[in-house]
Amino acid sequence: MDEALPDRARKGRGAVSNLAGRFEPLGRVRIDDGWGMDPDEDLPPLRTHVQVDASRTVIARNDSPDIPFDQSINPYRGCEHGCVYCYARPTHAYLGLSPGLDFETKLFAKPDAAKLLAAELRKPGYRVKSIALGTNTDPYQPVERTHKITRAILEVLRDFSHPFSIVTKSALVARDIDIIGPMAARNLAHVFVSVTTLDRDLARKMEPRASTPQRRLDAITELTQAGIKTGVMAAPMIPAINDHELEAILEAARDAGATSAGYTLLRLPLEIKDLFAEWLDEHAPLKKKRVLDLIRESRDGKLNHAEFGKRFVGTGPYAEMIKARFFKARKTLGLDRNDWSYDLSAFKPPPQKGDQFSLL
Repeated sequence: MDEALPDRARKGRGAVSNLAGRFEPLGRVRIDDGWGMDPDEDLPPLRTHVQVDASRTVIARNDSPDIPFDQSINPYRGCEHGCVYCYARPTHAYLGLSPGLDFETKLFAKPDAAKLLAAELRKPGYRVKSIALGTNTDPYQPVERTHKITRAILEVLRDFSHPFSIVTKSALVARDIDIIGPMAARNLAHVFVSVTTLDRDLARKMEPRASTPQRRLDAITELTQAGIKTGVMAAPMIPAINDHELEAILEAARDAGATSAGYTLLRLPLEIKDLFAEWLDEHAPLKKKRVLDLIRESRDGKLNHAEFGKRFVGTGPYAEMIKARFFKARKTLGLDRNDWSYDLSAFKPPPQKGDQFSLL
C-alpha cells in the first residue's frame, strides 16, 4: 500500500511543498510506491522554467486606499526569490499552478512589456502618474539577468520622461544606475530596497534566492552615492522570527545611506497560511505555536485580515508595539525624510518615425 511521504525543504527553494491551488479539484502528495524511496534521501534540485506571458497590456491599475500608487508593472509572474511569505504566491492559482514550489520554479516573462508600455504611454487619453515596479513580484529576480525585461521597461520610461518607483530585494538594481540615476536627478525615480533580516542563515531559509542582506545594504550605498533617493522596507516583520531585528535593520540601512523607511507586518492570505505553517514545521518547529498565536493576536483572531488600513500593520497590542518601535526608530535614525513627490510635468512622448512635425 502506498504511503504518503513528508514534504521537505529543497536547497535554494523557499516553499516546502507544492500545495495545490484553491481552484484545483485534487491535491498532490508524495508517496512511497514500494521501490525503496528513502524519505531522508536528498531531493533533486528543482530547475527554473520560464514561459512567455502573452498579455496584451502591461500597466496594472488599482484604487486601493492603503497603497501609495495607482499604476504598476510586473515584468514577471512568479518569483524565483522564493520568499516563503510572499503575498503574490496565491496569484499562481489563477494559472492552474501551485502557489508553492510552482510559484518559484514556473515563471512567466513578458518579453513584449517595453513595446506594450510605449504603446500605452502614447495613447491620447493617457494621464501621467508614477508607475511602480516590484509591487507584486520582484522586477530584479535572478532571471532578469538574462531576460533584461525590467531594463527595457526603464529605457522606455526614460525616453518618455515618465516617473517611476522600484521596490526590490535584489542588488541587481544597481546594474541600472545609468538609467535610474539621471532620472532621479530630474525627480523622476525613487528606489526602496527590502531588507527582511540581517541574519544570512535566516535569509537563506526564508528568501533563498534573493540577494544576501549585506548585498542589499551595499546596493543602498551604491544607489545613494549615485544621487538616488533610496529607502528601506523592513518587511515583513514576522513575530518571534525577525521582529527583534527591526531597529538593527533600520540602523544598518541608515548607515548604508537610506533616507526613509517603511515596514509591514506579515500577512498570510489564502494558500500562504498553509505554506508558512509548513515552513515553520521545517525550520522553526519549537516557535510555531508562538508565531501563529502572535499573528492571530494581530489579525482579530485570524491568520489574515484583508481590511484596508489594517492589512499591512495589523491591530492589537503586539501590532501596536511594532508600530511604536518602528516610528520611534525611524525618527531617531532620521529615516523620516519621505518626500516621494515626482515631476509629472516632464512627461513627453519621444518623436517616432511617421510623426507629423509641429508648426509651433
